Amino acid sequence: MANQFNEIELIMRQFVKKILHPFLKFGLNLYYSKPRDFAFDDIKIKIHPDVFPPQFTFSTKILLNFIKDLEFENKTFLELGCGSGIISLLATKKGAQVTASDINQMALDYLVTNAEKNHLKIKTVYSDLFQNIETHAFDYIIINPPYYPKETKSIKEQAWFCGENFEYFEKLFWQLPNYLTDQTNCFMILSQDCEIEKIKAIAVKNAIAFELVLEKKDLVETNYIFKIVSL
Repeated sequence: MANQFNEIELIMRQFVKKILHPFLKFGLNLYYSKPRDFAFDDIKIKIHPDVFPPQFTFSTKILLNFIKDLEFENKTFLELGCGSGIISLLATKKGAQVTASDINQMALDYLVTNAEKNHLKIKTVYSDLFQNIETHAFDYIIINPPYYPKETKSIKEQAWFCGENFEYFEKLFWQLPNYLTDQTNCFMILSQDCEIEKIKAIAVKNAIAFELVLEKKDLVETNYIFKIVSL
């Protein structure tokens, strides 16, 4: 009976999202026709239209509330694919030594400006995943990945799509073991919308496993934060 209820609930959630999707897409395109403001925990930033938007997505807000209660004083912290950089700025405010990376140079340029305006110091690195990041362990690694399987045609799309054959995750999990130790706290957020089992299978090929640490359900989807560990 419980499994039947869960299946019905999932169908209803997907139905609601399909109805809303065209309106949400139109609204997002209209809203992000120019830079917009966003704030969290007294950190105020401006976001370029070509950068992943935290305003109308759940994942960034869930991660912000998750890391808000963690201890970062004098910890090394990497946000891989930082987008707006609000997570990196919060970690910096909490005392972490932060490296924020992204493949979108516009995102990094805006982050540098936003850090200055919030009187925070942060290191930014232009990098395709770990390509330009020094090989050493971080105390914390945070990843809010693109997970929809579709070929990307622009930098903006790379914030949403992981490649037709999950190329993003193939590269990520091949590189990630070089940055993990028993002391590393590596967290990734994924939605029920993505093919989680497929992503886990790619991780296992590279001797990486997922440990569920948080499940957050809202009206239209469920998000999961996983701790990523070496097998």
